[in-house]
Amino acid sequence: MISVDQAVERITRAFAPLPAEPVALIDARGRVLARDAVARFDHPPAPMSAMDGYAVRAADARSGAELALIGEAPAGRPFAGTLRAGEAVRIFTGGVVPDGADAVVIQEDTLARAHTVRINEAPRPGENVRARGLDFRSGDTLLERGRRLSARDVALLAAADFAHVEVTRKPKVAVVATGDELSRPGEPRAPGGIVASSTYAVQAMVREWGGEAADLGIVPDRTEELARLPAAVHGMDLIITLGGASVGDHDLIQSALKPHGFTLDFWKIAMRPGKPLIFGRLKETPLIGLPGNPVSAMVCAILFVAPALSAMLGVPYEPPLRKARLKAPLKANGKRQDYLRARLSILNGMLAVEPFPVQDSSMQKIFAHADALIVRSIDAPAAQAGDEVDVLLLNA
Repeated sequence: MISVDQAVERITRAFAPLPAEPVALIDARGRVLARDAVARFDHPPAPMSAMDGYAVRAADARSGAELALIGEAPAGRPFAGTLRAGEAVRIFTGGVVPDGADAVVIQEDTLARAHTVRINEAPRPGENVRARGLDFRSGDTLLERGRRLSARDVALLAAADFAHVEVTRKPKVAVVATGDELSRPGEPRAPGGIVASSTYAVQAMVREWGGEAADLGIVPDRTEELARLPAAVHGMDLIITLGGASVGDHDLIQSALKPHGFTLDFWKIAMRPGKPLIFGRLKETPLIGLPGNPVSAMVCAILFVAPALSAMLGVPYEPPLRKARLKAPLKANGKRQDYLRARLSILNGMLAVEPFPVQDSSMQKIFAHADALIVRSIDAPAAQAGDEVDVLLLNA
């Protein structure tokens, strides 16, 4: 068996960033930027008014001064002339500050008449004026490659006049469940059968982490059925199998695929849940064989599939680990790194964590209600309430 850290390192080493592709800006949220986004102009492109009021020369706009109104500058319709001594231009938020003006007096600090405006509060030079390039200047790097774009990032790119952006292509991930006992939700179940659940979870995780999941269905535990897998995964960047990874008579992933170009990198990890995990290649395509147990499969997906997708997207992988105070004692751990489903809370202003009392890996309900996994290293000593432990956030 190898350690979790060794497994992560060997898996991520097998992947390289995928090529870039252009997408429309409206579709860019959640995608990973493949090129630095560099500004092509200044923003704002000219000095702009931050308020409704009057554009003036600060030197003329003393308190009590009466200035001649010579025009107006609404947003999108700049004043065409140049402001001279003793003059003012009516201006609105977002309007271009006229040449010659260096300040804006807000309308509440003035008294307007038909053709003049009285200044009641003298402005400072630059007051209420957004300078050209205040937000960004031509040549500035707005966003760096490798950034997963948020809605705020999309807004910035739109302001910079990007109609399309270069993003890393989404990893294409084939997901196939194996097992005679499995059926889909809503379908009739055979005697002793169960509903396939982890395939839905893993596909959802792949999409959440930036990939495209292709559902290849449920394959029975028969060598000839699994032998059809190589033809079905053409063009995929990663294959994920669910089940068939252990050593039972019906655990066929390795034996069924070996004659069709499967090579093994490693098998079995010193962890709980999820010990029987396979990593290798089916011809040229990496394959991660997750355990059939749903909780084990989901924990292993979090630990190993997420960093694989990050490697393909060119994003450094940082597991969402935090420190928390135990609310209940834990016994000493054994020879496998343990991941305990737990709930988080705030206690005395600090993050606190409480493991569920029963940790059987068949129990999906407590996993759905968990906030974190308490990470117990190999041979960790007993821990007491109040001790600090590592937790892996599930809702990061």
